[in-house]
Amino acid sequence: MGDELAWFTERMERLRAEIGRVLVGQREVVDQVLTCLVADGHVLLEGVPGLGKTLLVQTLSQCLAVEYRRVQFTPDLMPADILGTHILEETPTGRRLSFREGPVFTQLLLADEINRATPKTQSALLEAMQERQVTVAGVRRPLPLPFFVMATQNPLDMEGTYPLPEAQLDRFLFKIHVPFPTLDELTEIMGRTTGNAVQSARPVLDIGELNQLRRVVREVPVAPEVVRYAMALVVGSQASGPAPTPVATRYLRWGASPRGGQALILGARVRALIAGRAHASFSDVRAVALPALRHRLGVGFEAEAEGLGPDALVAQLLDQVPEVGAPVRQAIR
Repeated sequence: MGDELAWFTERMERLRAEIGRVLVGQREVVDQVLTCLVADGHVLLEGVPGLGKTLLVQTLSQCLAVEYRRVQFTPDLMPADILGTHILEETPTGRRLSFREGPVFTQLLLADEINRATPKTQSALLEAMQERQVTVAGVRRPLPLPFFVMATQNPLDMEGTYPLPEAQLDRFLFKIHVPFPTLDELTEIMGRTTGNAVQSARPVLDIGELNQLRRVVREVPVAPEVVRYAMALVVGSQASGPAPTPVATRYLRWGASPRGGQALILGARVRALIAGRAHASFSDVRAVALPALRHRLGVGFEAEAEGLGPDALVAQLLDQVPEVGAPVRQAIR
């Protein structure tokens, strides 16, 4: 594992450095996006317009040299605009129906401002994200591999937005908040974007290496106690589960799904590798809990009345679920 660990950290640093040539700052955001990439999961980026979310996705596609397409989600967008449709063609032997692929038939799909489309259109990606295929007119059509969805969304209190269906939110490995840049970062952004120089990223990783990175991630050992702790967080978020925590009983309408547990374990493995460690720990699980769980909790009315958002509730969940001991064993029993 030692040689693979060194190779993994070197490739990740190469990716991070190349993205940094184009994107200013946002180190934590970049690391979380790369975590989703090598964990073979989709990512949802949330932030106000103009923070570089789209630029990050475009830059990542250049670094990987993969096929990249962008869909601008709008209220009048229809599922066929994403998946594709059948068209009538003239051929030497007569007319025939042929399938024209939509933009989802790519390797890296940017669903830009995904929550500006209606839930009907948003749900067009459900099968693609889970099964890497789409079904049109009863015919299953596999998508190119690797297939990775990066979606951006504006805060729900902004004009013209629709909340994403819970089933679709659950298909994103991480939901990442993109913060506003600092004064120093904003100054550097102005220097890069208001002159004549144009920065672009170069390919630094091929598909074979990406697949190898993903294989290494799934080989990272996780102690049974760490796995049980992660699953105790999932169980403890269920108000009607066998061992609900006080925060779940009081504030949550529903908790994290098994996909949330997968996000915790995979995210912890990647974080351990990035830190140069060959095994995942309790601290790795806690470090990825926010992006892995914040979009999987159903916030209740009492929490909203008290001004408690998902991040605050995840923090309370972490405080109320111990790392070791009888409460964890009882929660998993």
